[in-house]
Amino acid sequence: MKDREAAIYSLMDIFERDGYNNIVLRRAFKKNENFTSVQKAFITELVNGTLRNLIFIDYIINIFSKTKTDKMKPLILNTLRVSVYQIFFMRKIPVSAVCNEAVEIVKKRGFKGLSGFVNGVLRNISKNIDNIQYPDIEKNFIKYVSVRYSYPERIIEYWLENLSHDEILKMCEKSLEPPRITAAVNTVKTNRERLLEVLREDGVLAEKVVDFDGLIEISKTDDISQNKAYRNGLFHIMDKSSYIAVEELSPKENDYIIDVCAAPGGKSFLCAYLMSNKGEIKSRDIYEHKIKLISDGMKRLGLNIIHAEKKDALTVYKDDFKTADKVIVDVPCSGLGIVRKKPDIKYSKSFEDIERLSRIQKNILTVVQNYVKIGGILVYSTCTVSYKENEENVKWFIENFAFELISQKRILPQDFDSDGFFIAKFVRKG
Repeated sequence: MKDREAAIYSLMDIFERDGYNNIVLRRAFKKNENFTSVQKAFITELVNGTLRNLIFIDYIINIFSKTKTDKMKPLILNTLRVSVYQIFFMRKIPVSAVCNEAVEIVKKRGFKGLSGFVNGVLRNISKNIDNIQYPDIEKNFIKYVSVRYSYPERIIEYWLENLSHDEILKMCEKSLEPPRITAAVNTVKTNRERLLEVLREDGVLAEKVVDFDGLIEISKTDDISQNKAYRNGLFHIMDKSSYIAVEELSPKENDYIIDVCAAPGGKSFLCAYLMSNKGEIKSRDIYEHKIKLISDGMKRLGLNIIHAEKKDALTVYKDDFKTADKVIVDVPCSGLGIVRKKPDIKYSKSFEDIERLSRIQKNILTVVQNYVKIGGILVYSTCTVSYKENEENVKWFIENFAFELISQKRILPQDFDSDGFFIAKFVRKG
């Protein structure tokens, strides 16, 4: 199977079977082991780039096609989508090559009669690329943002309740960029300067992250899990926003910390670094395979103060009552802050999902607040930009439990070129 063809079938898998982009791509690469690293990068770019810009792409197709996108056969539609993405966002690829590949795929897959249609639509789009009329931002802000940045209108409407036009525009613009890869330095084994040297010696482009003493940024590398420094446990992948959440927790040597929704373990690992691998961390999750992820990670990193436990954050464990110096709870959420990594999220989440998740978050907080000792710290975090899941939950929490709010941070993707995140820090008063 050719690379463009693999991208098209991956998109069909995502849309028709509600697949997740990362899982679908992993499956495609496993099925086609002959793909080179360059081909894998190209396929990933086609799939994730098309997903990030899906509403924009469909808007363009619908201008130039008499048959609208909701009436097209899945193969034809996704062939057009991948091709339009290349025409608009991968300008180094000749339009003739894009059109020829699309026509060849359509013919190969039994739609020879529609090859002329596909060719005509794509060539018409390429000829008129600079003459397309878009919604007017002044007359219809919601429509403009939806088309330009490929967000469903319902999400824009929701954000307008608590965010300014400028914040929304900057956030949506940032969401179209591929995410940067940042990593936390395992200071139990090394330091940042030495890690940078090791990575550069191995041909990896790595730099310090400004204003984050324990982070580096990695780029231009293939599978990072095969890197020697990674295998030797000198770092783990971690976004800036998650790093800030742990900084808010402020782990110290000999602390007893409970991380109640821990998988894949990144926050627990950073806690252990900051504690100089002294103290105790209970790192919990509900699924066995996620517990294995945590266990494998802590072994690779050489961290012996972490205890991975299969425990449900919604189950009350009375033996834990008022025992922990610090509790961190990174709850399940709508994920609207990690669209750069998982672009399919913005099309699948509904307001009903947000309502349901908000209730789950409250239930988790009701349980885990019991574990914090008097004077202890609880950090609540989400990877979403959602008032109902964030600020509204904070207000509810301090009204119902003996905690004082110390600080809260709403991190938008443009603030640190990171995931969108929310962090609230509380101290137990009674």
